[in-house]
Amino acid sequence: MVAGALLTLMGLLWIGQGLGYISWPSSSFMLGQRAWADYGAALAVLGLLMILAARRIRR
Repeated sequence: MVAGALLTLMGLLWIGQGLGYISWPSSSFMLGQRAWADYGAALAVLGLLMILAARRIRR
């Protein structure tokens, strides 16, 4: 569950950087690059799926 949460948060960061909403760190090569927003979306979905799977196994 923790790994899923971390992947989701990292994916959201990548989306923000790729779309130019987050400019941290200012020297990042990911800023304004649409491909990184796409990678971030995939990573966030993977993280959410991991959270769902962990919740189902826990029951």
